[in-house]
Amino acid sequence: MDISTDFTTIPSNFAKDAPNENKVDGVPVVSFPFYVNNLPDFVHYLHWRFVDDDAIPVCGFQWIHWTVANLPVESLMFDFNDSRALQIPQDFSRTMPTMIPEAVQGRNSQASRFVGCTNPAVTMRYNGPQPPDKDHDYMLEVFGTQEPLKNLKEGFYLNELINEIRHCKSYVDVNGLYLRGEA
Repeated sequence: MDISTDFTTIPSNFAKDAPNENKVDGVPVVSFPFYVNNLPDFVHYLHWRFVDDDAIPVCGFQWIHWTVANLPVESLMFDFNDSRALQIPQDFSRTMPTMIPEAVQGRNSQASRFVGCTNPAVTMRYNGPQPPDKDHDYMLEVFGTQEPLKNLKEGFYLNELINEIRHCKSYVDVNGLYLRGEA
């Protein structure tokens, strides 16, 4: 599997300079679009994490921006030029719960007790980059499985996602797609 975007630097609409209508409680919540290509035939579910390791020196931990599990491949739009290419549309994080209720999103770092946000519209959805010190590199990593991950519910933690994938019989991991976020 390959993942791609139409950009290498995350556009401002999806990051800290997003317009107010793209923010909740001052946090960018409109997720960026991306593509998943060359899915193996056995992959029926997608799962991903979008994280910032450059946040470690700033806040003491990897910043989790977005986690998703159990997204059925059949529910996504295919690119007609490639029957195994999927498009994850813009603002998918906010529209997914009503479009595809069997898929779930996990908590991001806004839910950390060190941050203290309690609004689920912020803590359990996409949380756009807002690097406070310098440009950061972000990693989007997508996993594919044949079966859904059974023990994940809305609001799961990233370690639970990784543990479920690690114990899955057959999965495929994509090399991370690195994107730049500007300070």
